[in-house]
Amino acid sequence: MTLRKPSQKQLRSLCAQPHPDDGVEPREWLKEGRTGRKTSRKAWQLCGQVAEALGQVLAGDCGDDVLRNLQVVAVEPAPDASRLLVTVCVQPPSEQIAPALVLERLARASGRLRCAVAAAITRKRTPTLGFRLALPMGGDKAD
Repeated sequence: MTLRKPSQKQLRSLCAQPHPDDGVEPREWLKEGRTGRKTSRKAWQLCGQVAEALGQVLAGDCGDDVLRNLQVVAVEPAPDASRLLVTVCVQPPSEQIAPALVLERLARASGRLRCAVAAAITRKRTPTLGFRLALPMGGDKAD
């Protein structure tokens, strides 16, 4: 059985004042307000596990002095649990390390960091990691 969309003439005869949404399927109308899927509880649980694993690796198991000064601030799904955005900051903040140097070292060590995450979590596929640096003054972030 096929559904016919009523004509504009029929719609006008059935209502006192026509509106732009007259004749629109309600299920379609409700879909417009959705901005996307909510991030699930499991994705946030994974983010917590990844933050803990990266925090331990950066604190002691890393052989790079620049990376040893980093602390994990947040891990969030970007856009879902298959890719995670890790926000790090330099600790102590008084040290002057160029943000470009930090991001370059993180990019170089991303394979080892992802291996450490794979060992810490139980997943079929390990999420890819993206990094950004939280700057201490003003709260700006460098991507």
